[in-house]
Amino acid sequence: MTEPLRSLLQASHLLAPEDLAATVAAHARMLGAGDSVLYLADYEQTNLLPLPGAGVPERHELPIEGTLAGRAYRRVEVIGTPVEHGHRMWLPLLDGVERLGVAELLLPRPPAGNQQEELRAFLTLVAELLVSKDAYSDVFARLRRRKTLSLAAEMQWELLPPLTFGTQRVVITGGLEPAYEIGGDSFDYAINGSLVDLLVIDAVGHGLPAAVLATVAIGAYRHARRNRLDLPDLAVEINTAIGSQLGASQFATAVLARLDLDTGRLRWINAGHPEPLIVRGSSLVQPPHCPPSRPLGLQERKPVCCETRLEPGDRLVLYTDGITEARSPSGEFFGEQRLADFISAAVAAGDPAPETVRRLMRHVLHHQADQLQDDASIVVLEWRTGTEHRLSL
Repeated sequence: MTEPLRSLLQASHLLAPEDLAATVAAHARMLGAGDSVLYLADYEQTNLLPLPGAGVPERHELPIEGTLAGRAYRRVEVIGTPVEHGHRMWLPLLDGVERLGVAELLLPRPPAGNQQEELRAFLTLVAELLVSKDAYSDVFARLRRRKTLSLAAEMQWELLPPLTFGTQRVVITGGLEPAYEIGGDSFDYAINGSLVDLLVIDAVGHGLPAAVLATVAIGAYRHARRNRLDLPDLAVEINTAIGSQLGASQFATAVLARLDLDTGRLRWINAGHPEPLIVRGSSLVQPPHCPPSRPLGLQERKPVCCETRLEPGDRLVLYTDGITEARSPSGEFFGEQRLADFISAAVAAGDPAPETVRRLMRHVLHHQADQLQDDASIVVLEWRTGTEHRLSL
């Protein structure tokens, strides 16, 4: 371990979140960087916002589209360019494969020998500190919001797992819109051994009541999942929690899915929700028809579990109707085919899953002239594509 890493690791134990940027800048100088600035992506993933600190040069926010900083974020790659007084580098800040933002480093010359690897290792630790310190403070959450979140949105963002998770065998990434006003849409996932569990849910109503319903449903889902229940029993537990705690008029549509990474066996329950989609190469593959059960909260019997097999390289897409029913000013729905075509084109272009979902949500918003009439959420699971390594430096 190099001295800058050892020193930063030692300093991290008593490091206040608001001092992170200044501490990183001081330790980056030990690696030869004259200036260093950390940028975090905002909730909508449209801009990169500089994290201030003592001794950190002032910077303006940068758009993710059309800038070198944004390119480093979008493509998960290191970008260097000569400047008047040296060499400026942009490096992604990654927690695992989840993109947190980027780091700007000003060096006297392009990195030589092992210096770039040392910088990458240094920023890996910085990203881990961003995540761990975020649990104790509002500093980073305040920076990332460009306007006030509704109370419902605040609850939903706190309820979510990380937007992206990846291993050598699977990548899962999700998105929510409208980021600052989301109410009833949410998702959850977990990986336990060779099994991946997924939930996408659309709670009835809007605003705070829908967020409360989604919170109860996901809490019941996690409780049942951690007790190792099978899919139909998971649905029963959520259905019971909604019915007993919120009353007979409250419900949520959902898809609950479970994928065996060893075999590709996919099982799912459709509780009054849009059917899952499978994108295989450039083609949309419709899974076998799954008779939908009633929405969660309204079920009277244990739901039916459906089954199919994924092939290596498949993308499984779970979404709410706010995606496909987003309507343009002329009345045209976004639709399933447009959704599948967009993902297929992104695969062909080599876009990683997190960037595909980020661009997709922007595309859905643009289709509806930036005025979503309903919450929209999506989860894309990539199984054994062989490109998982491209999400890390």
